[in-house]
Amino acid sequence: MEIVIIGAGVIGLATAWRAAAGGAGVTLVDPEPASGASAVAAGMLTPVSELTYGEEPLLRLGLASRDRYGAFVAELEELTGLETGYRTDGIIEVAFDADDLKYLDDLRRFQESLGIPVEALTGRECRRLEPMLAPGVRGGLLAPEDGSIDPRRLTPALLAAGEKLGVRLVRRRAAGIVVERDTAVGVRLDDGTTVGADRILLAAGPWSGDLDGLPPGTVPPVRPVKGQVIRLRARTPFIGRSTRGMVKGSSVYLVPRLDGEIVVGATQEELGFDTRVTAGGLWELLRDARELLPGVTELEFAEVSAGLRPGSPDNAPVMGPSALPGLVIGTGHFRNGILLTPVSADILSATLLDDPVPDVAEPFSPGRFSSEVHS
Repeated sequence: MEIVIIGAGVIGLATAWRAAAGGAGVTLVDPEPASGASAVAAGMLTPVSELTYGEEPLLRLGLASRDRYGAFVAELEELTGLETGYRTDGIIEVAFDADDLKYLDDLRRFQESLGIPVEALTGRECRRLEPMLAPGVRGGLLAPEDGSIDPRRLTPALLAAGEKLGVRLVRRRAAGIVVERDTAVGVRLDDGTTVGADRILLAAGPWSGDLDGLPPGTVPPVRPVKGQVIRLRARTPFIGRSTRGMVKGSSVYLVPRLDGEIVVGATQEELGFDTRVTAGGLWELLRDARELLPGVTELEFAEVSAGLRPGSPDNAPVMGPSALPGLVIGTGHFRNGILLTPVSADILSATLLDDPVPDVAEPFSPGRFSSEVHS
């Protein structure tokens, strides 16, 4: 089977690797592989901390993916010899005032009702775990099974894994889908050439609906959601684990790397395809980070960047066969693309190869938006 994957972000790269491992011939089409949202993401693996009421199917998907990460990374690192910065040292989330603390307490009760292990902490216990936390921290939660990974190490490893298994990389922009007899049979590139395919995976993030040749309603609406991120550098250990804070209702997180880098993020802005870094966005991040960890202002400034996350109408992934035979969709991962990489690659590669698809995929079929798309 010949498979063409449009989009070499983390979802496209991981699916290419798994599909090639399953015996398919795979071609990746992307002018700038391993860029976009994947290069900006902080890489927290936090299905518990990101949990929102009413999102139990997404929680189950996130938990399945987080629990799959250990084996996924072990196989990837053994195949490529590259490290991914994978860590399993838990996530701490702290609160500064009574309202923030009540939010965390309600969240803890909800998590416990679903059987998810989480530990309530006093302010003193929070500072014992992370001594650099501000004295005003009122309390917090420890999600001991959560962790993080470095996306800027993960994506090169996925590229290398694909190359070792014969994945072909075409550094061109996909301009359209070639449709014959109501079936997708190839991808037209921006230079006018065509790459034929038995199956096509559309994993182009917020650009997934921009291709010519797609019948109306084939791709659910996916919008860009901007996120700005600051990268700092600590010469001595600053925090030991990923740390999130609720600061007067606003959320900020800091994710440490083993090499001393600390990623601070992330804003969430509905501004279309605007990728400008703004003074206001950076000020908000540093303001809240300083409330959480006052010493953050003494750290070395390294970089600022902005990326576009693909958000679906319900902010959950869109994965599975489209209404156009031969075309599979894998987009809409919003804030959870890195977390959901292993399980998404399993789901999408199984769909492409006609293998059994994991049960957790069912709620995320593109068909759930069919009435909205056609209304």
